[in-house]
Amino acid sequence: MEKIVSLCKRRGFIFQSSEIYGGLNGFWDFGPLGVELKRNLKDFWWRRNVRERDDMVGMDGSIIMNRAVWKASGHEETFSDPMVDCKSCKARHRADQLPEKDGTKYCPNCGSRDLTEPRAFNLMFKSYAGPLESDDNLVYLRPETAQAMFVQFRNVLDTSRQKLPFGIAQIGKAFRNEINPRNYIFRSREFEQMEIEYFCRAEDGLALTDYWLEQRLKFYEDIGIPRDKIHVVDIPDGERAFYSKKTYDLEYEFPFGVSELEGIAYRTDYDLSRHIEASGKPLEYHDQEKNEKFVPHVVEPSAGVDRTTLALLCEAFDEETVTDENGKSEVRTVLRFHPRMAPIKVGIFPLLKNKPELVAKAKEVVAKLRPHMAVSYDEAGAIGRRYRRQDEAGTPFCVTVDFDTVGENGPEKADTVTLRHRDSMQQERVSIDELLPRLAAAIL
Repeated sequence: MEKIVSLCKRRGFIFQSSEIYGGLNGFWDFGPLGVELKRNLKDFWWRRNVRERDDMVGMDGSIIMNRAVWKASGHEETFSDPMVDCKSCKARHRADQLPEKDGTKYCPNCGSRDLTEPRAFNLMFKSYAGPLESDDNLVYLRPETAQAMFVQFRNVLDTSRQKLPFGIAQIGKAFRNEINPRNYIFRSREFEQMEIEYFCRAEDGLALTDYWLEQRLKFYEDIGIPRDKIHVVDIPDGERAFYSKKTYDLEYEFPFGVSELEGIAYRTDYDLSRHIEASGKPLEYHDQEKNEKFVPHVVEPSAGVDRTTLALLCEAFDEETVTDENGKSEVRTVLRFHPRMAPIKVGIFPLLKNKPELVAKAKEVVAKLRPHMAVSYDEAGAIGRRYRRQDEAGTPFCVTVDFDTVGENGPEKADTVTLRHRDSMQQERVSIDELLPRLAAAIL
């Protein structure tokens, strides 16, 4: 994990927020490569779950909502974790995460067993809407994206004219004032969620929960996380939320342990019913063919953008010993991203930067590919060093423009380039006209 964190800082994936002022625990900034990786993940999730389906529409709810939403949903009263303080070192911990020995919990910071009694700590960040910091103006930063989809159910239904079953999808920021953020970007106080609320008839809820489990496992395979690295946990009765009839947790084998990546919960009609009761507004579904009104049930696949990004980094990270043509060995660090997730799709190099004809041709290749994919132009240093930089960025392909490209060694290789493959390090000669269709097919 330390190597991954170091690589992420060195190559511009992830930085500590406010770093020059000592940082802020639980908050992270995504650098040039990190933001591209996250964008590729979110775009592919949106494509797969919204644009490629007839039964899904999207929305983008506001981060701050009327306080009544969080009262109705139960968050204001119950969205809390048990917190304890160590009387010896003053460290603060979640009570349910303390290590235990001989039947007694102790402080993981100093080992003391002299702890305060657990007390509830609400995880929602508070703020005020308007000029007065009064109870009437109290608002919260949303701790999840789901509630906007329930509150706007009627508006979305009326304007999209969908019929059951159908879903509303959303990607957005959420905020939780975690007592103890940890494990890098796995558990932070500001994060992004990719959520679906899939509305259905009550009799279809359990089957659709299994359906979405399979859809989500297939999604992870399609972004480069193999199915055998994901543990599916069927949450038993008594451990699920009281309103859930079925919940699956999808857990990934992170370097720090197996931890939750996504939850798929059959939430019944709990959320819509609570908002109907609290608001007095009709949020029922009207089946005109059967002439009946009822409150739909809902299945919720909810994934974390940041956690999935971390899983992609962990799955891609590799070190291998390679030997060059002179017999010299070195350790190659490489991120083996699936090409559709890779922040940069292709690195483009002139063999020598002091040869104007090579530079000009390389920039022609850049101009040809850039409208279709993320490219990186690099002319600094030896070609092997440039390959290593792209390996660490996870770039699946590199293109080198050399003297054959510009026809100096005969016309038979003119307008061809060397295409180098990241994982195998194999190279092949490809015409410039072949590059776009070859690369586009690989990153689709």
